[in-house]
Order: sequence, then C-alpha cells, then structure tokens
Amino acid sequence: MKRTATTRSAIVEKYRGEFPATESLFTDFGSCVIETRVNNTELLTLLKNYFKEFLISAGNSDILITAHESPKADLDLEYAVKQPEPGKTKIKDEFCNLADGRVVYKRLTGMTFVFGGGENIAIGPCMENSNQLINFINNQFIAYKLNHGCYLGHAAGVLENGRGIAMAGFSGMGKSTLALHLMSRGTTFVSNDRIMIEAGNDSLTMYGVAKQPRINPGTALNNPDLTCIIDPEDRKNFIAMPKEELWELEHKYDALIDQCYGKDKFVLKAPLDGLVILNWQRDSSETVIKKVNPQKRKDLLPALMKAPGLFYLPDSPENEINPDVDGYADFLSKTTLIEISGGVDFDKAADACLKFMWKGKI
Repeated sequence: MKRTATTRSAIVEKYRGEFPATESLFTDFGSCVIETRVNNTELLTLLKNYFKEFLISAGNSDILITAHESPKADLDLEYAVKQPEPGKTKIKDEFCNLADGRVVYKRLTGMTFVFGGGENIAIGPCMENSNQLINFINNQFIAYKLNHGCYLGHAAGVLENGRGIAMAGFSGMGKSTLALHLMSRGTTFVSNDRIMIEAGNDSLTMYGVAKQPRINPGTALNNPDLTCIIDPEDRKNFIAMPKEELWELEHKYDALIDQCYGKDKFVLKAPLDGLVILNWQRDSSETVIKKVNPQKRKDLLPALMKAPGLFYLPDSPENEINPDVDGYADFLSKTTLIEISGGVDFDKAADACLKFMWKGKI
C-alpha cells in the first residue's frame, strides 16, 4: 500500500502535547526495561497491578511507551484491512504504513497505536481496553527481542530444576492448559502464548512475555488452583453446561499467576531444554510420547512457527527475522523435540514433562 504524507513524529507530537502523560511505571523484562507513561492515575494503578512481578524503580529504559486516555483518534488516514486468521471472519485490525512508522487501528474498540523509530504511543479509550494496551507493551518487548536475533514461537513455557520446557500445538491442542497443569505441580511460569528463542553455541534460551494466562471456564473448572478466579454463581452455571458447550465458550478469565500459584512463580527467561509439540486428539486412543528429529518431522514445526504480525517493525532491513520451516528445523536441532500424539491425557503429558526436566529423559 502507498505511504501517507502524515508522519509518526507529527502524530506523537500532537497527542503528547494535547494529552500529556506525566506518570510512569518501569518494568524489567529481564533483558529489556520499558518505561510506560500515562495520563490517567487509574490506568497507572491497573498497569502496576498487572505487571507487579516485573516492576522496578525509575531508571534508564530501553523502550518508552506513552499511553493517552482520550477520545477515539481521527487521524484522517487511508487504512488497509488486516485479513482475519484462517477460521475466523471478524475484521479487527486496520493499518497504515507511514514514511517513518506504522499506525494500527482497532476497529472494534477505537484504540490507535503508532510506532516506529523508537517512538511508541497508544491513543484512545485505554482504560476500557487495557488488555490491548498491555498487549502493545508486550509487543514492543517481542519486537525488541526479534531485532536482537530471536525467533518467535507460538508456545507456552515453564521452568523446573533449572531446566525449561516449551509447549506448542496446533489450534485447540491445549498448550496453555498443559502449562497450567505443570504449574499445579510446582513449576515456575515463563510464558503463556509466545516465546522468543535465542540460539547459543550449542543450546537455546527462551524468553517469555509478561502476559497473564487467559483461560476459558472449562480450564478453570478442571484445575483446583484456578477455581478462585470464577465467581461462585458463574461456577454453578458453568458446571450445569454440557461439556462441548462449555469448551466452546468465548468467555475468558485472566489467571493472575501470583493470585493462583503464589509469589515468585513468574520469570521471563529460561533455558529451552525441550520443546513439546502437542499433536493429539480427543478420543480414547493411547497417548504416545516420543522424541523426534526436527529435520525429519518438519510437518510438526508450523505448530510453533509464528509470523511477527502488524506490531513488528524491524529496526533495520538486515535485522528482520521471518525464518521458514528449514530455519526453525536448524534452530531446533539444539534442543530436544518431543511429540505427544494419540489421545489427550494432560496428566500423562505433565508427568513426561516433569520427568524430562528432572532427569533429562521422557
């Protein structure tokens, strides 16, 4: 699409001038410090509560984001539509590439995000759509890691005994559910849905995202550590539903790690000693767990692979990371790849993951 004459710098200057953001929080994501400035005290409190495991005192930051509670922005831009992912029909995002950055407009909420060249700004009803602001903050961290050579993975991750394991799976396979089963067995949380993978000489490191798990009622009802997040009246209604209807519900809950599992149970960096690919189905067949060679089972790797998306802009052309399946296969040769197939059995899968993290074998 054509670039518009409007610039990122002009938009940033306008909204930072009209809706000054003067209150800040600093979050340390392990290898990147982000300062988020806001113009709304209630919004600041909300963000501090959400990111409380990663808050630090004021200091130097790698990334600055300003968030401006304001009416919906009319930037008079010609947007292109981002087509929905396969299997979905609702159009949520529109975007416009500028000479010095990009604008993403959220059609359903009216939130506008402008970024590029080290400037990042969120405009609109931020309090009402704080989840989108949280995602924007996390997306800047993801972009930072990709610009430093990491590969992006669609996976959850946990840590135990100094060893980390990630879980990926094709749509609806339950990677987040398995991660929370492992949390109930005492592991430490690393990430719910995205990991950035960094290669060393002969090993891999995964970086998580400071995003609390969002789970459906079925997951919460089947995990005693998560029942506290559901209102008792809602719990009664959910229990009365047919199982198929319950698992199809669009309703989601934030499962705050410290609330459900205690303090100091969320870190954002761990060795990637193993990657589990869930390739099972809901039937009565036996669950099969085995090590596989990524070079010979490239059919499994799309379960992990994830395109960076609209919120990623490379900081220079040579830094753009968007590897193909062969690139992922080469990358994953430095870790252990485990396929779990057959029938769904979260307890058996959790047993295997724990055995791997404690003994190095399945």
